[in-house]
Parts: sequence; C-alpha cells; structure tokens
Amino acid sequence: MTAVQDAQITNPLPRRSSWPYAPKSAGFAGISAAMVAVLVAAGAPTPLLPIYQARWGFPAWQLTLAFGVYAFSLLVAILVIGSLSDHVGRRPLMIAALALDLVAMLVFLFSASIGWLIVARIVQGVATGAASSALSAAVVELAPEHRKKLGAMMTSLAPLAGLGIGALFSGLLAQFASDAAFEVWLVLTIVMALGTLFTLVTPETATRKPGALASLRPRVALPVQVRGLYLSALPGIISAFMMMTLFMGLAPVVLVTVFAVHNPLVGALAAFVSFAAGTAASAFTSAVRPRRLRALGTASLAFGSLLFVAALGTHALPLIWASALFCGLGVGASFAGTTRGLVPEVQPHERAGLFTAIYTAGYLAMGVSAVVAGALVGVVGVAAMATGFSTVMAAVALVGVAATRIRAKS
Repeated sequence: MTAVQDAQITNPLPRRSSWPYAPKSAGFAGISAAMVAVLVAAGAPTPLLPIYQARWGFPAWQLTLAFGVYAFSLLVAILVIGSLSDHVGRRPLMIAALALDLVAMLVFLFSASIGWLIVARIVQGVATGAASSALSAAVVELAPEHRKKLGAMMTSLAPLAGLGIGALFSGLLAQFASDAAFEVWLVLTIVMALGTLFTLVTPETATRKPGALASLRPRVALPVQVRGLYLSALPGIISAFMMMTLFMGLAPVVLVTVFAVHNPLVGALAAFVSFAAGTAASAFTSAVRPRRLRALGTASLAFGSLLFVAALGTHALPLIWASALFCGLGVGASFAGTTRGLVPEVQPHERAGLFTAIYTAGYLAMGVSAVVAGALVGVVGVAAMATGFSTVMAAVALVGVAATRIRAKS
C-alpha cells in the first residue's frame, strides 16, 4: 500500500536536451509498469518462505522477523526520503530506488541463509519506500492531460494489486518450477533491470527546488483540522496493516504447521484472494460515502479475523479462504474510506504530511505485530500465536467500527 501517495502536479519548464527521452505517453505506461513491478517483488517472498524454512531449517520466528524488518525499513525510507523527489526531481530518485531494488533482487537470488534473506528484505524495504512517492507522483504527472484520473487510479490500485500478483506469480513458479526460489528472483532481477533502464529515458515531470537536505529530516505533520477524523480512523488503519502481516507473513507458517499444507500455491492463492478482493473493493466503491465505507470495511476486517480464529479452532481450511476474502474486502474498503474522507479536508501542500501520518501508523503496526508474533511463536506455538493475533486484530477493527459511529454522531 505504499504507492498510494498523493502528489501536487507541477508543470516543469521545458529543457533542451540531446538525451533520447521517451514520449510522455510511453513514460506513463512504463513507469506504471515499474510501480506495479516494485510491488509484485514485495509480494513475491510470501509463498517462498516455507520453502526456505524447509531448506535451511530455521525457526518460524525468523520468518516473521524477515517480514517485520521489511516494514520497518520501508517506514524509515518513507519518513526520510518520501519528499526528496519534490526537490531533486522524479527521475533521479526513481533511478536510484529501482537500482536499489535490483540489488535486493540479486541478494535474494544468491541468498544462502536466512540472514541474507533478512538483508534482502531490508534493502527491498528501503527501495520500495524510496520508490513509492516518486513513482506515484510521476505516474500522475505523466498521465495524459484529459485522463489524470487514470493516473490517480493507478496509484490507488497498484499497491494491493501488485502484492496479490506477486504472491500468485511466486506461488505458481513454486508449484511448477524445478527451483522456484531461484527462478522467481531471476525473473524479477530481469524485470527490475529493465525498469531501471527505462527510467533513464523517462522525461522529468517536476522542477527542482531548494531544500533537499532539509527534506531528509523525518517528521510527521498531521494537519490540525483532520486530527479528530484521523484518530477515529486509526484503528482501521492499524487493523488493515495487521491483515497484511497475517496473510503475507503468518499464513504460510500456519498452513504448513497447523494444516500440514506444504503446497506453496495454497498460501499464494490465499494472499492473492485477499489482495484481489481489496483491489476490487477500492475500485468499485467510489459512490459509497467515505464514513460508511470505512465502517463497512472495519466490520469486514473484524469478521474476517474471527473467521481465521474459527479456522484454527475447527481445523477447517475453507474458512481460511473465507477469511482472506472478507479481510481483503475490509482492507480495500476501510483504506479507501479513510483516504477519501481525509484528503478533501486538507490543502494540497498538506497531503504529504497526511499520508506520512497514515503510513507511519500502518507500517509501525505491520512491523511491530510481526516481531511480537515471532517472539510468541517459540513460547506458545504457531496455532496459539495465530489465534491471539487474529483476535487482537478483530478487537482493533471493532474499535474502529465504534470510533467511526461515535464520530458520526458527534
């Protein structure tokens, strides 16, 4: 969800150059593809984690640690580098971020231990965080003048869609390829190399302005006029990002340990169902009022979390799929309701601070919940840990439902 970033469109001054820049329309298509590719790569490790665990024999808590460090490194990158492209231009940051993600793919490709996987996830988190704002801003700015809404829609749908496609792509290779852990990263290395090369010929869409060094100072500036609304939406934000931890970090471990499902495609499909449902909920609910959408989304998140608890308690695998569906619908609806409710209340120059506040809470919830879950695995076991995690997630989502209702009456 890190690419859901709003950007103020600027009109750069034309510059003479002999460099063979691609047409603006081609730039829009290419950068849109690059944005999706970054998120596909972020979702790709999910089905591969049990394969690595079986191959190297490390404990389950290290899997959740690999997921948690990704969230923390991504958050740090957003806080530090998130607004840098407003000062140095989109192209330099896109080139650097995609090149760094290429390095992460290479580390994945040649990893020989869980330690190297963790290093790769840290590098990938930094690259994804650095790329998110620059790529999403460039997509909006490169969109045809009469189709700016298409650019905004791309930045809204790409995060969930990319994560789901990444999990499915990786799961299919894990099912049918001879060495999926190598072939997934080989394909993504090539894709990321092509994306990096394409950014070299992408036209710049923003003028440079002073203050680049000052922009690196981490800060969260939540506009005063939306603080009450933000606080009422906060439980929904937290539960939505906890859902990502559940289906990207914990579900593969649960399927292997609790349900004895060693087919990586099953875990990949569960993640794909959740993110596809989230994409659909975000895309087809534009007519629903933001407050109602947020309430429906958090209620769906709570229900989906309880279905996960029921699946564990009854050992019923179909309930995992039902949980994925309702949780995915909840994430898409609640996050869309949150952003659609908050963004119109702030000025264009305040939007970066608003999104930083949203993502700071979200990625902290994702990273902390993953690390805590990993710490509990060795103490209470996978089933009890997943049950407790889902219960807490349901409780937080229910608080979100209540907070939304109270806000509506105030």
